[in-house]
Amino acid sequence: PTVMGEMPPAPKGAEWADPPTVVERSAFRFDGVGTLPLGYYHVFVVSAAGGATRQLTGGDYHHAGPIAWSADSSELFFSGNRHENAELDPRNTEIYTVSAGGGEVRALTDRQGPDGAVTISPNGRMLAWLGYDDHQLSYNNQGVYVMETAGGEPREIKTRLDRSISGLAWDGNSRSLFISYEDQGLIRLARLSMDGNVAVVASDLGGLSLGRPYSAAGFSAGGPGVYAYTSGNTHQPAELTVGRGSKSRQVTALNANSLEQLELAEVKEFEVESNHDGLQIQYWVAYPPGFDAQKQYPLLLEIHGGPFLAYGPHFAAEIQLFAAAGYVVVYANPRGSSGYGADFALQIHHNYPSEDYDDLMSVVDDVIDGGYIDKDQLYVTGGSGGGVLTAWIVGSTDRFRAAVVAKPVINWISFALSADLPAFFSRYWFPAMPWEDPMAYWKRSPLSLAGNVTTPTMLLTGEEDWRTPMWESEQFYQALKLQGVDTALVRVPGASHSIAKRPSQLIAKVSAILAWFDKYSE
Repeated sequence: PTVMGEMPPAPKGAEWADPPTVVERSAFRFDGVGTLPLGYYHVFVVSAAGGATRQLTGGDYHHAGPIAWSADSSELFFSGNRHENAELDPRNTEIYTVSAGGGEVRALTDRQGPDGAVTISPNGRMLAWLGYDDHQLSYNNQGVYVMETAGGEPREIKTRLDRSISGLAWDGNSRSLFISYEDQGLIRLARLSMDGNVAVVASDLGGLSLGRPYSAAGFSAGGPGVYAYTSGNTHQPAELTVGRGSKSRQVTALNANSLEQLELAEVKEFEVESNHDGLQIQYWVAYPPGFDAQKQYPLLLEIHGGPFLAYGPHFAAEIQLFAAAGYVVVYANPRGSSGYGADFALQIHHNYPSEDYDDLMSVVDDVIDGGYIDKDQLYVTGGSGGGVLTAWIVGSTDRFRAAVVAKPVINWISFALSADLPAFFSRYWFPAMPWEDPMAYWKRSPLSLAGNVTTPTMLLTGEEDWRTPMWESEQFYQALKLQGVDTALVRVPGASHSIAKRPSQLIAKVSAILAWFDKYSE
């Protein structure tokens, strides 16, 4: 760290305290990392036989992988942001190349927007990468771009797919690509031709999010038409599946011994029209083991974060634990979720939270209409963006007996100016800076509704969370305390925004939530 000013020598026998440190960067800490070291990420090479490393990039710029080697190993291709205003425009990355022997770093792209995840075709003739034109929207569909390694203009492979491409790999024949994308709670693997034809080869990708049912998966490509991916479902975390063409087979059963002896919650998919405007909302219900539709059960609404993420029919330890405790667990993809097209996601552009509240209440009403829910035993929780919506819900209705708001944003102004991505949130999630239009921030802040809250509400956040820092939770906690609302603040030591990253933290999180709900059950 750098310091400001100089201290005189310490008197004999005295020991000066550590000097104050100076921060001169916009992003000086990051969630899960803490204070960022001074310096930048650069590209280095080292002989496969070992030896000294050689730095190929320089300057006050960050560079990022993956790194693609040319077929003759003479060049490297990577992404980075070498623009003069890189610190305040972090999304504006380009594809660069540099000789393996060092020299000039050349930009191959030049547009406002991100370009990254570059990969080179097996025959070495083509580059492919992911990106989009940045118009300062809070959500964008990411597309696939290609260009010849020998030079030329980048070209987007246009498709009719209104989905964001999240994964990319060349097919072994160098004539097509494998892509992955979210689609209505699922992750699909498809082959993409150079003329934009999309042919799905698998739709059971998943399994990488163990705690909650997020759509998350990984894949890779091998020889012509050969691929491997993580597969999963509501009763199975990630396993490895391999395939060729349209045929695939699961080759591992890593969790069979642990899960086959357990009675897991059955999960079913539903759809309902939002009571706001008739928009179709997809949701899932996890039923307690031994479920009997003739009985009455408490309902637990669990809300995903993001907000531009999605839940789906995937294994989730937290959902299973809630169901095992006797709750009918409901989770949904309200407007703003990914996997339903750009228009669906942009319903909450500069408008979050908003009508996504109506979507969630429509889901709850639809489940109640099934006749097996005790309407006096409704509970709600969610983390990050789900914490925002949970706090918004208790400020908008008193229908829930208790709530747990996990790692939320409570005050958009304090959040935008103190979270770990200050150059991002105001630029993309709001129409102006906080001092230019403070009411745009305030009217979307759950703190503005704190005076309405009567629901017993617990806050739960990691003490080392720099994405939604602890002071966000503390503001809501103190506001409820001042009003005499039953509340508690659970601080998880050592936890970042990934509050349940360690197994013991996941157990502690679920135990705290269930204990709070049990306290207010009949």
